[in-house]
Amino acid sequence: MKKILFLLLSAVFMLAMAGCGSQPADKADNSAKAYAVITDDLGREVVLPQKPARIVVTSASFLEPLEAVDGASLVVGRPDSKTKMPAYAKELASVGKVYQIDAEKVLACEPDLVIVNKGMNEKLVSTLESNGIKTLVLDMKSYEDVKREVGILAQVTGAKNKGDKLVAEMDAKIQSVKDKIPQDKRRVSVIHSTSQGLTVQLEGSIAGSVAKMLGWENVASGTTPLEKNPDAAPYSLEDLVAQNPELIFVTSMGKLDTIKTEMDATMKENPAWQSVAAVREGRVYYLPQDLFLLSPGIHYPEAVEMMAKCVYPEVFAK
Repeated sequence: MKKILFLLLSAVFMLAMAGCGSQPADKADNSAKAYAVITDDLGREVVLPQKPARIVVTSASFLEPLEAVDGASLVVGRPDSKTKMPAYAKELASVGKVYQIDAEKVLACEPDLVIVNKGMNEKLVSTLESNGIKTLVLDMKSYEDVKREVGILAQVTGAKNKGDKLVAEMDAKIQSVKDKIPQDKRRVSVIHSTSQGLTVQLEGSIAGSVAKMLGWENVASGTTPLEKNPDAAPYSLEDLVAQNPELIFVTSMGKLDTIKTEMDATMKENPAWQSVAAVREGRVYYLPQDLFLLSPGIHYPEAVEMMAKCVYPEVFAK
């Protein structure tokens, strides 16, 4: 009797072990058969069973990188955007404004993949996934983000070599700019102007990251960020005077000419502003929105050159 019981228990144990082992094997088998397995910026492992044929993007920042890696013909929907849009995308279906993507319009495009902008449109993921549509959540803010996403988009389109080439070209252009300018560590402040007032941009912002790439020191580094924006800190003229930056860069959500006129007048009239070296020496520079408000994407080398040219125009006049 004991022998029979032992045999029965052994059989149950073997069946249980076999059951436990089948899931990883099946998962590995599915991944092996897939067109691509991609880890997105939410840390999710996204399995694409075949090359996507219909792609919708929720940010215009994805359009040019997709075109560069042979993905233009795959895109069927894009958001409205005030930023420069490549010619191929202008006649594509709109899925709403960047901050107000319409899920119904996305579904109407019948996509098999939606590329979602991290930090802005993640709420769409559950709706899309429940409708059987694959999603990739990607971040295109920093230059490192852009390089990583070019590689991911090249995986999606099957053009790895073109992705690698594009990244190498961007790296070379940025290095060329850095090689042209003096290697001195300039002390900079980046101020962002909106209708609600001023904030100070930290190293994680676009302008802050570009200044860091040029080897410059952000005087606000280490400042406690805003609760809802880790890339910005509260503005304080008293702190700015104490930090005394050599250079000030201004980014804006409004019309640049209007912001410049208003800020120039404020700086001229306020003695505290005049005590700041950058203001006193005329080293306040206003940066264009298309390169510094939203991600410049594959135009990061242009943003780096633009900022360097503000400070060393003579170097780029040659």
